[in-house]
Order: sequence, then C-alpha cells, then structure tokens
Amino acid sequence: MKTIKLLPIILLLFSIHSFAQLNDKKDQIEALKVGFITNELSLTTEEATKFWPLYNSFEKKQFELKSDKMRVIKARMNDEALERMSEKEAAALLAQMESNEAELYQIKKKFIANLKAILPATKIIKLKKAEDDFKRKLLQQYRDKGNRK
Repeated sequence: MKTIKLLPIILLLFSIHSFAQLNDKKDQIEALKVGFITNELSLTTEEATKFWPLYNSFEKKQFELKSDKMRVIKARMNDEALERMSEKEAAALLAQMESNEAELYQIKKKFIANLKAILPATKIIKLKKAEDDFKRKLLQQYRDKGNRK
C-alpha cells in the first residue's frame, strides 16, 4: 500500500531530475557554442558586446518560428492525416509552409543587415561557417557517444 503511494512521488522526483539534467545539457551546449563562435570569429570585446544580444534575439525568433508554427504544420503531415487531406486543405497547408519560410527568410535578412552595422562582411561569412562547424562537431560527438554504448 505504501509503495503505491510512493510511486507517483518517485516518478515526479525522477522527472524533475531528468528535466534539470536536460536544461543543464542545453546550457552547456549554449556555453560551448558561444565560446566556439567567439573564438572562430575572433570577436573583439566591443564587437562581442554588440553581437551577442543581436545573435541571441535572432536565435530566439528563429526558434519560436520553427518550433511554434512548424510544429503545427508537421502535426498535420502524419501519414493518416495526409491520406484524408483534400486538395484544398493541402493547398492551404502548402501556403502556410511557404509563408513560414518567407518569414524565416525575412528574419535572417534583417539579422544580416543588422550584423553589417557591427561586423565586417568576412566575419559574417565566418559566422555561417562557425555555426555549421559547431553543429557538425556536436553531431559527431553525439554519434561517437552513441557508438561507445
């Protein structure tokens, strides 16, 4: 009887602990990314002071767009829903996808325009390369960790 009462409490504590670990991992990855990009771009103190708030704002907007709006679209794209979707519904969904892509493009375009005011073009190009390199490095570490298990 006591075990039945303790089980929900134990599960709750375990889920809180798991969530905290997930946030810790996310924070660690963000810190590594900041260090990696700062190093790759050789940002001066003045550049970094102006760059990071702009970059963080861009990342937040991009994440919100991808997670909120795209999640709705992806939910409607499961096999069962696609089989029942009418041509009119598919056209509306496609229009929504195009709209989201256009909005994402505008966010990126504005970000680059703002970057031009604080960084030389070479560093903006290096930023794209640094982001790609960081993602590749992170993915490789994840794969390597998976192969060790």
